[in-house]
This record gives sequence, C-alpha cells and structure tokens, in this order.
Amino acid sequence: MITLVHFQTCLSEFAEKFDKLASKYDHTIQHSSELEAVINDYSRFVTDPENKAAWEQLEQSELEELDSLVWALRNKSALCVAIMEKYRALKLENGDVQIADYFKNIEECIDKEFGSFHVTSDSNVLLVGSGSFPMTPLLIAKRTGAQVVGIDIDEESITLGRKVVDTLGTGLKIRLESTLLEDLDYTREATHIIFSSTVAPKYELLDQLHALTNAQVVVAMRYGDQLKSLFNYPMRETDSRKWKLVDTILRPDDVFDIALYQKA
Repeated sequence: MITLVHFQTCLSEFAEKFDKLASKYDHTIQHSSELEAVINDYSRFVTDPENKAAWEQLEQSELEELDSLVWALRNKSALCVAIMEKYRALKLENGDVQIADYFKNIEECIDKEFGSFHVTSDSNVLLVGSGSFPMTPLLIAKRTGAQVVGIDIDEESITLGRKVVDTLGTGLKIRLESTLLEDLDYTREATHIIFSSTVAPKYELLDQLHALTNAQVVVAMRYGDQLKSLFNYPMRETDSRKWKLVDTILRPDDVFDIALYQKA
C-alpha cells in the first residue's frame, strides 16, 4: 500500500513542476511540450485505479494533512490547463493540429455531457470557462447544430479562442465573449449550461444563475471528487430551494465526472 509520505512526495513534485512551467509561459509555444508531458502524466495519475485505491485506503486524518497541498494543486493545475490551451491555440496558428492526451480525454467526455437531456439543433448552449481552445463549443455545434456561446474572464483566452473558431468552426453557430454571466443576455435563453471543471467559483455562480435563467435550463457541472479532486474542484451541496441534483455521470477513465442540475 502507498504510504502518506510517498503520496505527498508525488503531489509535491507535481506542484513544483506546475509552478515552474506556469512561470515559463511567455505567449509563445517555447515550453509547450514540457507542460503537455506533465499534464498528461497528471491526467494518468488521477485516473489510475491503483492511486484511487491508495487514496481510499489512506485514513481520513492522513488525508486532512494534505488539504492545503490538494487545494494548491487544484489551483496550479487549473492555471496550467489554461496555459496548455493557449499553447494549443498558438500551435494551430502555426498549422500544428496535434492533440495532447489530456485533450483527447476531455473530448471523450463531451459526448455524454448531458446524459438523457440531449442537445439538439434548437438548443442554446452556454459554456462557462471556454478557454483558449474551445473544444466543447466546437464539438457540440458541429455534432448537433446548436447555438453555443462561451464566456471566459481571460481576455487572451477569448482572443485566441476566436481565432480557433475562425479556423475550425467555419459556419458553426459559436460566439465567444469576455463577460460575466449577469451581463450576458444569452444567459436567459440558455437551455443547457456547462461549467468547466477548472472554474473555481462554479457553485457560487450556479447559485447566482438561479435568478438569471429560465425554468427549464439544465446545468452540467464538471467536477472531481476523491482522487479526481486533485485536478478538479469537487461537488458541493446546493441550496435545495434553488437547484436539485437530477443525475450524475461517473466516468472512471476520464479526468472529471458530471453532475446534472435542474431548478427545484
């Protein structure tokens, strides 16, 4: 069985690598291969059944000793995923369309994002945290014909994301905006809303969305609990007067799971 010391060493090493590689980002692709290698290793780490078993076998008191490190890793890995998306968008500008293992894993998750709440050509989809390489809007719009709007608070991500859409999404109904949920008229029209797993305040935003959305909206919250919480912000309780959990889509081989909510 893995020991707490060994487990903590692994996490500390990942945290150091994330810090180092995040500091190297200079708006070019110079260090992209290094970061992709670490993100791919981290993706495998959080989906490895042996590591999952080790996490479950560690006493809760021991896991509590790792709380600050786990929280730091969520933030550091989220930042590095955002940077890796920027690298991928910059590579596309240079004609490179290769895809990292992490992105393949994410794309495999998208197909069953809403479970039985299917997206159709009449749907209005909103993605919170669209990033620099908006795979979700591209795949949903291409496969369903739905209108998709992505928002992100990072101006550079929106600029790069629009270039990606111009290159890969010709003719698709996709719009990317650097704005807040409350300032977007489309929020009230949305039939399906997706929260990126790396959006830290997603449950605060979900609470806010109750007053901003229509009665039929379905929200897909990407999250990660237990070992996957190293790479995602975990599920939280919601105000039962506002939102009800109607389904969870557990995907053991993928980096995040999905919780589906509708209005109470």
